[in-house]
Amino acid sequence: MDAISPYSAPLTDAHGRRISYLRLSVTDRCDLRCRYCMAEDMTFLPKSAVLSLEEMGDLAERFVARGIRRIRLTGGEPLVRRGIDTLAKRLGALIGNGLDELTLTTNAMRLAEYAPMLAAAGVRRVNVSLDTLDPQAFRHVTRVGNLSVALDGVTAARKAGLSVKINMVALKDINEDQLLPMLDWCAATGCDLTLIETMPLGEVESDRSDHYIPLHQFIAPLRDKCAIFPTEQRTGGPARYFAVEGSAVTLGLITPLSDNFCATCNRIRLTVEGRIYMCLGQNDHVDLRAALRTGDMGHVDGLIDAALAGKPRAHDFLIERKSEPAVARHMSATGG
Repeated sequence: MDAISPYSAPLTDAHGRRISYLRLSVTDRCDLRCRYCMAEDMTFLPKSAVLSLEEMGDLAERFVARGIRRIRLTGGEPLVRRGIDTLAKRLGALIGNGLDELTLTTNAMRLAEYAPMLAAAGVRRVNVSLDTLDPQAFRHVTRVGNLSVALDGVTAARKAGLSVKINMVALKDINEDQLLPMLDWCAATGCDLTLIETMPLGEVESDRSDHYIPLHQFIAPLRDKCAIFPTEQRTGGPARYFAVEGSAVTLGLITPLSDNFCATCNRIRLTVEGRIYMCLGQNDHVDLRAALRTGDMGHVDGLIDAALAGKPRAHDFLIERKSEPAVARHMSATGG
């Protein structure tokens, strides 16, 4: 692909929101099977349906030329994608050349192996999905995961100089008694913590309404213990950040159901198939793959513009007892 050149039309959607954050899914595959995210028996995309890493790099560079300032590598689990180091190094080279930040979300099963590479590529921050510090509960939630492997990954990331933010999904009757231990552990290990409400994406075996808990209830034990104060911190994502009295941990809250955050949405998602999903909670999408493979970047730009024009004002997530998921595709198919 030719060197990045400026493009006159910035990424702005039909509601006037400036789009500066790309979440790039490099695979729909994962080495865990978290119950709220995936079915136990998953069918993944064939190799022929997914973009090559070179194609992903080409599209990422085009998005940066259009004004994307932050890129997050997601999946599935991005570290299971063979050759991920090549893509990370290519995108890391864009930092200071249009790109401000390259980050990654991981379950940490392979983080101990890849942390040095990520740091060398220019990644400075990773988000680690970790819902509990109880080994049995961790095994239950992930179906196949080993907690000690995840913790070793976090340790390796910190040793490599990476900032780590723990993403903890709030799950009623599974981990609602573990917020305070997690907060203490984050303080001891130098990690920050973001809490996330479970989202109705994809068919799973259990009814999500059984385990949904709004964050204002989930954090009640913390509020009973100490005060939390809103901060001005922003990382380009949907979280609102708070300082915790007596703790160095920054606490983030992501509330797609109890307190919709769509008014400030600055994100666009590109799937491993080359599809732009304008909203995580909607099915509408624009497919860039065919245009990309013809080499017609003008056509690609036109499709990107069409996607932005169709970006909705808000998602319509709703969890009710025995309700259908908001969309049938799993989170791993879109990217976190």
